[in-house]
This record gives sequence, C-alpha cells and structure tokens, in this order.
Amino acid sequence: MAATAGNAPASTPEQLQSVRETLRSPRRLKTEVLGGLVVALALIPEAIAFSVIAGVDPRLGLFASFTMAVTIAVVGGRPAMISAATGAVALVIAPLVKTHGVDYLVATVILAGIFQVILGLAGVAKLMRFIPRSVMVGFVNALAILVFMAQVPELLGVPWMVYPLTALALLIVFGLPRLTTVVPAPLVAIVVLTLITVFASITVPTVGDKGHLPESLPSLFIPNVPITLETLQVIFPYALAMAFVGLLESLMTAKLVDDVTDTRSSKTREAWGQGVANIVTGFTGGMGGCAMIGQTMINVKASGARTRISTFLAGVFLLILVVALGGVVSVIPMAALVAVMIFVCWATFDWHSIHPRTLKMMPKSETTVMVATVIAVVATHNLAIGVGAGVLVAMVLFARRVAHFVTVERTIKDIEGQETATYTVNGELFFASSNDLFTQFEYALDPQHVVIDMHASHLWDASTIAALDAITEKYRHHGKDVKIIGLNDASTLMHERLAGKLGTGN
Repeated sequence: MAATAGNAPASTPEQLQSVRETLRSPRRLKTEVLGGLVVALALIPEAIAFSVIAGVDPRLGLFASFTMAVTIAVVGGRPAMISAATGAVALVIAPLVKTHGVDYLVATVILAGIFQVILGLAGVAKLMRFIPRSVMVGFVNALAILVFMAQVPELLGVPWMVYPLTALALLIVFGLPRLTTVVPAPLVAIVVLTLITVFASITVPTVGDKGHLPESLPSLFIPNVPITLETLQVIFPYALAMAFVGLLESLMTAKLVDDVTDTRSSKTREAWGQGVANIVTGFTGGMGGCAMIGQTMINVKASGARTRISTFLAGVFLLILVVALGGVVSVIPMAALVAVMIFVCWATFDWHSIHPRTLKMMPKSETTVMVATVIAVVATHNLAIGVGAGVLVAMVLFARRVAHFVTVERTIKDIEGQETATYTVNGELFFASSNDLFTQFEYALDPQHVVIDMHASHLWDASTIAALDAITEKYRHHGKDVKIIGLNDASTLMHERLAGKLGTGN
C-alpha cells in the first residue's frame, strides 16, 4: 500500500534497493560521488561563515557539517537531502554564545536534539499539511534571496580580477549542462578557477581567508556546565527555538525535494532523525544544524544525486578536505563558490510564481501570502518568523473569505394554518462566518412564528452557539416564537451542551 508523502515508511525496501542499484551502477555511483564532492566543497566556506555568525571557532561549524551530514544520511527520512551547520541555527544561538560561551552552546545543541526527537515521535511532521502552498513558494523564494544576499559581500571591496573569474564560473555552471552532464558543472567551475588562480598567481580571496581549517578529527565532547535548574532555565528557550527552526527548515526542504524529484519521503523519520543528528553533533563539539536548501539543491538539481550515498559522502569528503587536504582547499577562490551559490539561487527561485501571466491568474490572496512570507523572511533573516507570518496572513485571509460564504434565505409560508417565517442557513458557521449572522434576520417584521432551518449548515464553535442564542433572545424580546431545526448530530450535541450558557448580546 502506498504511503502518504508525509508519512512514508521509515526505511522502505525501495530506498534500500535504490542504494544497491546505485552501488552496482558505475554511472549512478559516479553521480552520487561527484555530487557529494561538490557539496563538500561548497559546505566549507558556508560552515565557516555560519560559525562567524554564531561567534564560535570555525571548527565547530565544520565538525557540525560533517556529523550532521553523515548521521542524517543513515537516520534521515529524505534521501539526497543535505544537513549541516546553517545560518538559521547560527542566528538563534549567537546571543547564547556571546553571554555564556561554547559549553552552554553544546548543551543547548544536545537539548535541542532531544526536543526534536520528542517532537518527531509526537507527529509534529503532520503539521506540515497546514502550511499553504503559497507559503512554501514564499519560503523558497525568500531563501533564494537570502542565499544571494549572502554572496554580495564577497563581491564588494575585492580585487578586480574577482569579477572576470566569477563571470567565467557563471558561464561554466550555466553553460556546461547544455553540452554535457557527465561531470557536475559546479565541480568543473571550482577546479578550473582554482587552476587558473594558482598557475597564474592571481591574488583573490580564497577559502583559506575565511578562517583556519581543523587539523584533527572531532572527538567526544562533554559540555562543562552545571547540571542544575538554573542551567536549564538558560538553555531551554534557545534549545526550543533551535529545535523548531531546525525542524521547520528541514521539513520544508524535504517537501521541496519531494516535489523536485517526484518521490516520497518520511517526514516523521526526518524530524526525529534531525534530533539524533544534533545530539551526535553536540557530543562531538559541533554547533548544531539542520537541512540546507542551498546545498541540497546543488546535490539534487545541479549534480543529479538521488540517494543517501551523496549525503554520506558529502560529510566524509568535507572531513577529508579540511583535515587531510586543508592546504589544497584553502586556495580555492571564493569567486568559484560565489558563482555556484548564485546558480543555486537561480535554480531555487520559483520564477513561474512571479511571471505576469501567473500573477494575473492567481488569486490576490495567494500572491499576498507569498509576498508577506518573502518580506518577513528577508527582513528578519529568520525562516521560522517568515513562515509563521505567512501562515498567519493565510489564515486571516481564509477566514475573511469563508466568512462571506454563509447565506441566509428568508421565506414566508403558511404552516399548519400559521404564517411562519423560515430562514434557511447555508454554509459552515464558525467564529468568522457567524459574526454577522445576527444581522440577517427581520426581527420586527417577521410574523409570530419563526423557524431557523440548519439542514445545510454546521456549527463549529462556541461563537456560533452564542450567535444563535442572541438571535433567539432577540425574537423573544419581540414576543415571537423561534424554533431551530435541522441540526446534524454533532451540531445538536454542541448546541444542547452550550446553548443558554454563553450569554447573549448583539
């Protein structure tokens, strides 16, 4: 039986078979290996930059990227998705590092991982169904903008040779796929620009300029913090924020990869898998992280990777490159990596969403939600706040639209020799749609007997019961009899339980 997109089996035979087939196919295996290598090269400056944002030694970001990628490759629910140290997590933990230091940071990472495991097992991934498509589109577009904005500083106040080198790299990453896809274009761009700058002795910013690379492997790290209630009070809010931000970014990235690859993944497994990865990362002295949409798009779109092999190798290659080949990696020009990330921005952005024809066809409310999400994310540099704002705007606009779907039709009939006004209510009644229900009745003009027919309606909340109470009370004030008929079983139970107990008013 097919699993749902958000609830795919934890470890399907299809996924295992895919890995086996890749290992047996030299061509597929080469794609996965090269994809992992390209991601590893692109991860290095990103991890260092995020470490700077968090206020920690670059080794913490690099070690986190290694442990996150390797661990999530085993326990994660979305094959080919890349998890590593991220800017979203760095922004959350930066204030804690500044005030309490690295040991408290590591304790926070471990606690955040525990929270993520709990939330994952509790089914938090199912909440993804409440995130509208327009918020998803806004999330993707905003992330593409943020990634591009992060590259701009690398192009300001630099030697003039950076610009032709970046242009050459862009020409390679955009043009080479039109000729061949045998080798990932980003890898070719990185190799070509590195050879040019080394052999031509061109002085431009390099990866080595971002910070010192580690010279040893990560080891077990136990945070030196007192195990007290006071410590918990310090790290709890940061851990909870990190857990939610990490899950939100990871689950939304997983959904995006599902769409790009036309495959399904287990969001529940991905949720608790992120927690396990953060716990492992914490105990190896890393700064924690989550899924990276930019690196994932490099792996999935630019390189064509599809299995856990590329994710695992991305972590392994990263460690080999920074520890064993640090001297070689340090001379890679930043211009090459900037070009690769610009390509990622272009590939990630949903250009169809802003096409004039799409904007003309799309409901204005959908466009408003997308724009609100983009503005909130870009303004705050916080994906959680942006997505939350987008969902809130979507809810408000939805409630406003649904509020006008309820119709009330009035007819005057002679029932059993008595002139009776019958009101037929059609639509779903809840706090938004029932607010103006009170004004839809002709209290003074109606005959002595009034019937409110609810066959085509449903009562959803206490606000609706209060509205009906106010209507019946108004009719009684005019000395008229009112009768409510046609309630379904659920509405009848709610009406019997709450009617007359909520107060009346108009």
